[in-house]
Amino acid sequence: MARAEVEATYAEAFRSIYAEILVTAKDRKWLDYAVTAATGHASSTIMCDCEAGLDRYIGPETDNSEPTPDGRLGAVLQFHVPRFRKDRRDALENALLARVSQNILTCPTTRCFNRIDSDDYYRLGRKIAYFGDTYERLDDRFGRHMWVIPTMGGTFEIDRRFGFRDGIMGGNLWFLGETEDDAIEAAERAAVAVEATPGTITTFPGGVAASASKAGSHYKFLFASTNEAYCPTLRDQLGDASKVPSNVQSIMEIIINGEDLDAVTVATYAAIEASVETPGLVRISAGNYGGRLGKSFIHLVPEQPVDGTR
Repeated sequence: MARAEVEATYAEAFRSIYAEILVTAKDRKWLDYAVTAATGHASSTIMCDCEAGLDRYIGPETDNSEPTPDGRLGAVLQFHVPRFRKDRRDALENALLARVSQNILTCPTTRCFNRIDSDDYYRLGRKIAYFGDTYERLDDRFGRHMWVIPTMGGTFEIDRRFGFRDGIMGGNLWFLGETEDDAIEAAERAAVAVEATPGTITTFPGGVAASASKAGSHYKFLFASTNEAYCPTLRDQLGDASKVPSNVQSIMEIIINGEDLDAVTVATYAAIEASVETPGLVRISAGNYGGRLGKSFIHLVPEQPVDGTR
């Protein structure tokens, strides 16, 4: 089977701070409801409070041997905020507070556990426990000291502290297809490969973005906008300024965030290998800004020298 061209370029990632939590529930149905709600509207830092996604399932009924504290099926979630934000610590705490209190506490049978033990942490459990209206209490549960909050459904248990640390955001791949279906299939294959890589997440619906953006805009009130040079429908209008090959009708993107650069790099290569033989896929590329956005480069072709341009 023919392999698509892998362009000798790099994805320009950047540092984040991130929190990692474990959510458990009585079964996969209710766990997935909680995961979907807690990671909703968290695709892009452009207009979302954070970027969030599912890392992996652990516990019973999974291929992962890692146990959960309460012995139930669990989902590991990541929540990222760019490190370049001056309010990054407050922003991440506010995102966690809203998402855990409104989407996990409210979901039947869920519990919430911290996954990062660090000197930097939020007293998230204490703040959410105020919902108990003086009936909340600290108790030893599952070998941990947890807040127990009475609810009409029973109780909600949550760890006291939730740590955070440096991570990576903005790893990305572009899939240039002969048709829209070809580009989507390649991106789907890549997203599945990332999902199978521990320590990483994709953030867009289904892991795939149809609207890769560029920094800046002709409109002064926008700091990101459509990347017109890579819009196939603008090829004739832009002429030589278009960077879309004549045999490409659609370009899809995946974004990869993770616990560190190594994890995102491993996921990137896994995604390339999983998608490169997709029928109708012309090229795999990536987005970068010549080092202006981030200093963490992930080369699609290993050992490629950096010249600051695509």
